[in-house]
Amino acid sequence: MSSSVNVFLTLDKPAAFLKQSALVSHSDQGVNVHVGSDSVENLRKIQKAGRHLDGQGYASVQLAGAGWDMESQWAFYQGFNSTMSDNTVAWNETDEGVASQLDDMRAANQFTRELVNLSAEEIYPLSLAERVSEHLKSIAPENVSARFIVGDELKNEGWMGIYTVGRASQHAPVLAVIDYNPTGDENAPVDYALVGKGITYDSGGYSIKPSEGMLSMKCDMGGAATLAGALSTAIRRGLNKRVKLFLCCAENMISGKAYKLGDIITYKNGLRVEVVNTDAEGRLVLADGLMAAGEAGAKQVIDAATLTGAAQMAVGNEFNAVFSIDEQAAALALNCAAQENELLWRLPLATWHMENTPSPFADCANSRPQKGGGAGGASNAAGFLLRFAPNDGQGWLHFDLAGAYQKSSTPMWAAGATAMGARTIAATLLAD
Repeated sequence: MSSSVNVFLTLDKPAAFLKQSALVSHSDQGVNVHVGSDSVENLRKIQKAGRHLDGQGYASVQLAGAGWDMESQWAFYQGFNSTMSDNTVAWNETDEGVASQLDDMRAANQFTRELVNLSAEEIYPLSLAERVSEHLKSIAPENVSARFIVGDELKNEGWMGIYTVGRASQHAPVLAVIDYNPTGDENAPVDYALVGKGITYDSGGYSIKPSEGMLSMKCDMGGAATLAGALSTAIRRGLNKRVKLFLCCAENMISGKAYKLGDIITYKNGLRVEVVNTDAEGRLVLADGLMAAGEAGAKQVIDAATLTGAAQMAVGNEFNAVFSIDEQAAALALNCAAQENELLWRLPLATWHMENTPSPFADCANSRPQKGGGAGGASNAAGFLLRFAPNDGQGWLHFDLAGAYQKSSTPMWAAGATAMGARTIAATLLAD
């Protein structure tokens, strides 16, 4: 007896005794997924069918018969992927090349999801940096090097955002600099810098979160994990550009050493920032990463973060949000998202958004002293980051990852990490 059930795509309507809206039906040959003529909607149906079969207790499937292209197989895998089990999907056997690409995508996806889903006891700043470095070195050992700036070294080198946010934790904060350089030339220019928010746990600090809001905050390093997955995917697809990955890693905790409301952080570039909300810590650490990207001379910069609840209010958990004042860079990101079948929406950002977090005591504040940062909170957060973006924001993309984590299961996703955004960013890196 086979250890897997065959799953087929069919244009046939469900049998008369079933609801005509039924996604799946069963036959002697296996399971049928009922699709239609709309290719985009079919991907949603197929992913939902994967969730449905996981919910019914299936653990191993073979994608069989005609109609399974790469995107439909990937949609099923994303739905069938379950947080608490080891479900397996055998790819359709008609195209070995597609199966090989899907294997690479699955490896990067599983790595990203595991990083986000593990508890903060297992993923803390240094362990996050080490796991990402080891993973990338396992793919391209000759082309990857890493440096970790840890604890007081951050203060000594001027990386005051990461140091300040992370100094209250028993786990020292870290700025990880991971260099993928396939050129063999140590003086080669950096084509892209990737800057990831790596808050491995976020209590909110003295602007403490309620218990239910804190429960999922192991996911607040989703930006770092997403960029690691994107770089892993791009390397597997043959990336030949030099890319530096900056992971801004800290735990935002409370102790006698914790930073406080009203404190002023003086950054390496001389900018002074008043802290009006210790739960708006992601932008404080990303500021260091963006300045580091500038020091590296990167031509293009992408940051990614689970940054604001305001972005989720705007686009829901089905989309990620992107911000840029560079029209060409924004268009490229949106085109890559469409190419990779990931949902991405551009939200407003203008240079005047930099003025939307004023302070009477410093050059600016890290937020507004209102719940969620007030109206336009996601754009105002992006405006804060624009103050630190190299090249006055030209060539810079900011991803607010509203869809990176599901607090509970949905018809499309299991609870936990989705890794949504990694494919888009990988495609952006690979674009000419």
